[in-house]
Amino acid sequence: MLKHRLLFGTLMTTAFVGIVLLDARLDGSLTASRADDKDVQGTLLAVLVALLIIPGLFELSRLAAAKGAKILLPCSIPTTVMLATCPWWYVFFPEVNFAVLLALGVMSCFLYHRIRYGISGVLANCGGACFSILYLGLLGAFVPAVRIDFGPWHLLMLVFVVKCADIGAYTVGRLFGKHKFSPVISPGKTWEGMVGAIVAAVVVAVAFALCFGIMAWWLGAFFGVAFAFIGQLGDLAESMIKRDAETKDSSNNVPGFGGILDVVDSVLVAAPFGYLFFQVLAR
Repeated sequence: MLKHRLLFGTLMTTAFVGIVLLDARLDGSLTASRADDKDVQGTLLAVLVALLIIPGLFELSRLAAAKGAKILLPCSIPTTVMLATCPWWYVFFPEVNFAVLLALGVMSCFLYHRIRYGISGVLANCGGACFSILYLGLLGAFVPAVRIDFGPWHLLMLVFVVKCADIGAYTVGRLFGKHKFSPVISPGKTWEGMVGAIVAAVVVAVAFALCFGIMAWWLGAFFGVAFAFIGQLGDLAESMIKRDAETKDSSNNVPGFGGILDVVDSVLVAAPFGYLFFQVLAR
């Protein structure tokens, strides 16, 4: 388990950093002369987000099916992908009202349900579909939003802090964990692991703050502490879904981690808070 986590974690990290930096290289975000050029920003990242959203929806659909609900994938997939990538679309089509598109997507769920399933299970199925759209689409939209509005280094800082907190929590918890952090939702999490998450997150956040001039070092330390907790809360949120569905992992698509949802859960919840932090405190 740990061997697979280290191997696939390293591969995924390398691939993600490569995509973000190549993306920034292609649109000129890494050069000072074109730092404000938003003609093409975050294109590769938007594609990556869309490619992760689709299997994530299938995983969420399987979890919902365990409770007798349906996610209505023909409606939720296009709506969720459009919502999650709307910061990229807005660069090219600022006149598009994505609130209207979201409303149309939600209404399409009711229409599809009536045609396909009739009037039985409307609350469970349409409710599940709307939840999937908001969980993966609305929260996911803040990932490209951070990239486009603040730059590649801010996005890498956010993701690295959150995921390194995950690694710190997992490693320290496995080695020294005794006191349960949330025994009902996630019995494997411990307060010792939480300390490991905070230490790892603070070290990474301060390093990013100093190396890339994102914020003062002390603010970076505060960022690390805050997002160590926020990332763990994101993980607990997905654990609640899995507990309700009575399954350990969302799937077995990613060896050592489980599924796509198990990989992105902490980042999903952290992304809107990260956007707010950069907007208010790190300008």
